[in-house]
Amino acid sequence: MLIDEPELKDSIFLILANKQDLPNSLSTSELTDLLDLRKIKQNWYLQPCVATKGEGLQEGLTWLSKQLPEKK
Repeated sequence: MLIDEPELKDSIFLILANKQDLPNSLSTSELTDLLDLRKIKQNWYLQPCVATKGEGLQEGLTWLSKQLPEKK
């Protein structure tokens, strides 16, 4: 699996679960299970969103910005 590559061992992953406004969209819990995210050793976050309405995007990017180390 790509995420297991040595070059990505210290990576941070923001996963945007788009199209959450559609009736048959999977919940974040269902997506977590389907993608087997709990096995990922790296830091990850699954953010539900509706890109066409801008919902959830800011929250996901805020989480990501807080995960990045500060430059000194």
